[in-house]
Amino acid sequence: MAEVTYREAMSAVLAEYLEKDDRVFIMGEDIGAYGGSYAVTKGFLERYGEERIRDAPIAESVIAGAGLGAALGGMRPIVELMTINFSLLAMDQIVNHAAKLRYMSGGQFSIPLVIRTVSGGGNRLGAQHSQSLEGWYAHVPGLKVAVPSSPYDAKGLFRAAMEDNNPVLFVEHSLLYGVRGEVPEGYYEVPLGRSALSRQGTDVTVVSYSRMAHLCRQVAEKLAGEGVSCEVVDLRCLRPLDLAPVFQSVTKTHRVVLVEETWATGGFMGEVASQIMTQAFDHLDAPVVRVAGKEVPMPYSRPLELAALPDEESIAQAIRDILA
Repeated sequence: MAEVTYREAMSAVLAEYLEKDDRVFIMGEDIGAYGGSYAVTKGFLERYGEERIRDAPIAESVIAGAGLGAALGGMRPIVELMTINFSLLAMDQIVNHAAKLRYMSGGQFSIPLVIRTVSGGGNRLGAQHSQSLEGWYAHVPGLKVAVPSSPYDAKGLFRAAMEDNNPVLFVEHSLLYGVRGEVPEGYYEVPLGRSALSRQGTDVTVVSYSRMAHLCRQVAEKLAGEGVSCEVVDLRCLRPLDLAPVFQSVTKTHRVVLVEETWATGGFMGEVASQIMTQAFDHLDAPVVRVAGKEVPMPYSRPLELAALPDEESIAQAIRDILA
């Protein structure tokens, strides 16, 4: 298998669908001449033209609404919102319309809409541009929320999203674009709503998603040198949510550490913890431990930003503590 970056995997799968389906087009801010804020659509305007690569004004509600209308009209749009922070300006279109129209129409309408967006901190972009809000959208029935942590999952999950007739919020982390990983050359899909057992272990179950899942795999490798065996589960999707691998892992390890980048209060891992307590309580030998970001708006200062985010050491220490 070829080793590619997360960015290259996303660029390749976008090009794949533009080339094989005339109903597909991409619409968003700076995706054309600029090549995308994270260079994922670099060269696309020259290759596919203005009809397929549509630079949009700074108007997220219009972008999401136009994408929704195009999906209702039989197109298969890919809408790009520059960051998930800006999706707040399009919440009515996403939550009140895209997520509900198929249900409210009794299945008469399909909404084959993929909304690409970027989440997470670590780029010194300040409090208004560094939030991880994917858990908010996972709260909404009718939406699917994908949060890939590797190039393999990014490409496979995006294919599954494009083949789905429901709206999918496809959330990429800004610090993952340079991460490299093996990706098959042939066609494959990663089903939406199927978690992955990233690493087998016996001492503790570590559950996460997106960039934190990537960090958890690195922590597990390092702790193996200390004689600690971590089993890592990558959720890959927040809705549909597949916790069967987590429950199965808990019956083996009897300890769980849940890791997410956003704030613990109202965080998505609170739901995961609740379901573990309901479904696997008798197998726990210690309380469920959560690792999350600090309860502050993201600082601009680099040292403070790093202090606000979970890192490898804070994850490793949580694992050591639960084993102690």
